[in-house]
Amino acid sequence: MTATTVDINTRPDGTLVIHPYGVLDAADAVGLRRTLVQAIRHTRPLRLVMDLADVQDLDPINLGTLAAACHLGDDHQVAVFLDHSSASLADLLAAAGVPRHRLRHIT
Repeated sequence: MTATTVDINTRPDGTLVIHPYGVLDAADAVGLRRTLVQAIRHTRPLRLVMDLADVQDLDPINLGTLAAACHLGDDHQVAVFLDHSSASLADLLAAAGVPRHRLRHIT
């Protein structure tokens, strides 16, 4: 992702955590999609967590990308969770198709 800083790490339990900072806009869409597809289809962790605590905003393309990642994860037996979003961002994600049970630790 070009305009956004992203940390990626693996927890001791095997959970892959992707933690972007800033605004995810159209310039970041290809990078975010590539990162998520690589993680879900090739790395295949048991769980993938998108930590959205430091994401200030998501554009519609990235909202759809995160919703699609949840469904792609289901197809590949990878549980995808979106953690630490604001309440308003959680509402946008749910409207974009993210199942509510995938949204955790809403602030």
